[in-house]
Amino acid sequence: MNYNYGQNQNPLDDIKRFFRQGSALSVLILVNIALWVLVQAAKVIFFFYNAPDAVTVDTMIMHGLALPAYVPALSMKPWTMLTYMFLHFDIWHILFNMLWLYWFGRIFLEFLPSRQIVWIYFLGGISGGLVYVFAFNAFPVFAAIVPVSYALGASASVMAIVTAIAVYVPNYTIQLFLIGKLKIIYLAIILFVFDFFMIPSGNAGGHLAHIGGALFGAMYIMIYRWSKQTARTDGRHDFFKNFTNRFRNRDRKAYEWGQAHTRPVSDEEYNVKKRETQKRVDEILEKISKGGYDCLTMEEKEFLFKTSNKR
Repeated sequence: MNYNYGQNQNPLDDIKRFFRQGSALSVLILVNIALWVLVQAAKVIFFFYNAPDAVTVDTMIMHGLALPAYVPALSMKPWTMLTYMFLHFDIWHILFNMLWLYWFGRIFLEFLPSRQIVWIYFLGGISGGLVYVFAFNAFPVFAAIVPVSYALGASASVMAIVTAIAVYVPNYTIQLFLIGKLKIIYLAIILFVFDFFMIPSGNAGGHLAHIGGALFGAMYIMIYRWSKQTARTDGRHDFFKNFTNRFRNRDRKAYEWGQAHTRPVSDEEYNVKKRETQKRVDEILEKISKGGYDCLTMEEKEFLFKTSNKR
């Protein structure tokens, strides 16, 4: 099956609607932006008080929030394994990271629930950080710079999301400037290969973190698919959940059976329920006509899908 990522007529209205919805993706983007703004505000405040210059401020913040490659330093600041993935200093760094997170996060949420993107963002960032720390301490080429090396930025987390959705819907097609239509899986492969071959060319830590995030994103989706398939075919999977659900389903069926036999649904009640369902469908269709299918929530998409299948 092929999918296409269509752009709305007015991108600014689309972005405004996206942030008003308050999804997990929008929260992740806003947290990144908020931290960047705070860092820039700190520089201005220090400037007014003739305190340390911008370079010194950057160093102070880096030592407190960025991820150190030096293991003894990391052991003293374990929280940096989380804070580094929200930390940006350069405007272009955060701009490109947030654009990639927005574009591919939107695609991600078309097929998977919001909680999955949160898990992949954090665990992908942690995986990228671990690969970075391990490589800098394991390979002799980095021995001289380990004590002064730090990682920062959301790139590893973003790469985890890009790779995860590429593995989940490999035939999803996007439109790239000067390139044209390209399947998302090919883009993920190109980015992975690019990062691998760019390791010796500079910013080795960043490229290693990208690779770690990408590997985690692919692994996460493969395990996610396997668990879903196992849940459908193997009754032993998640025994306690299946056990409790079995009794819940029995109780619900018994209740519905009792209702059906004690008081049948009247024609009036049936018509009221039918009108309510149709009203809900009309509201969703009107929402699609104004903002496109992408503006629907997961619950609205599921409701529309179930309703269409009943007809």
